[in-house]
Amino acid sequence: MSVDLPQGRIIAAHGRHYSVELNDGSVRKCFPRGKKTGPAVGDWVRIQPQGADEGAIEAILPRRNLLFRSDEMRTKQFAANVDQLLIVVAVEPTFSEDLLGRALAGAWSAGIEPLVILNKTDLSAGLPGARERLAPIQALGVPVIELSAQQPEAVHERLAPRLAGRVNLLLGQSGMGKSTLLNALVPEAQAATREYSTALDMGRHTTTSTRLYHLPAPGGELIDSPGFQAFGLQHLSGEDILRGFPEFSPYIEHCRFYNCTHRHEPGCGVVAALQERRIDAGRYALYERLVAENEGARRY
Repeated sequence: MSVDLPQGRIIAAHGRHYSVELNDGSVRKCFPRGKKTGPAVGDWVRIQPQGADEGAIEAILPRRNLLFRSDEMRTKQFAANVDQLLIVVAVEPTFSEDLLGRALAGAWSAGIEPLVILNKTDLSAGLPGARERLAPIQALGVPVIELSAQQPEAVHERLAPRLAGRVNLLLGQSGMGKSTLLNALVPEAQAATREYSTALDMGRHTTTSTRLYHLPAPGGELIDSPGFQAFGLQHLSGEDILRGFPEFSPYIEHCRFYNCTHRHEPGCGVVAALQERRIDAGRYALYERLVAENEGARRY
């Protein structure tokens, strides 16, 4: 592939059509050549210009990482070349600890640093309970930033400095206030927001495509993606899953067997640590679910 072709970065994805921002700041509507698929928002690519504002994606340049989720039906890419994953949860509606744990595992397996944002802290009655549910995550050293996206000044003060100089992926279960947070960080985004349904205790999807935004000072970039109600990790190998549970590492070296799965083998250092309450029982239960799901997927 000729290095003379223009280089740019994918800043939006709509099915098989992509918006590519070239190094000169111009944006072209592009598509993969032939039946090739695989580009993701955040990818650096080389394109063959066509007409005034279109082009064909000829090559995807090497990635640092790629974050995606999968289930028995399909695999969906989120973004490439991500430095930090921002996982948005809220005081209300109730966030899923399972989905949060899966997002963390996905981030760690891809070598991406996670940051949890606890939104809607103005709903003070539920704040102690939300903090308690996040305690096992904080115990692992994951930073938790508390804020209310309805207060843009507070968002900039507490969050913006942590985003500067990084490519950040904004990810959250539907109804957590992710679009409101995006609007506070990037006012021109004008993301659609909706009131979550109190009766159903769940949110409604408001984002339908993935897009990269350039943040105002102090800078950085933010990739927004659709909200989700499921987060499968069936694409991960057993080693990938283990990378998603870094708290297991100190105990794995004490396992009797080199190929220990850390579930039922005698002399397992991880199971011993669990029994001694040095590993959180909820986190270990998630590990067991992920391994079982992936074993089930490989049978078909």
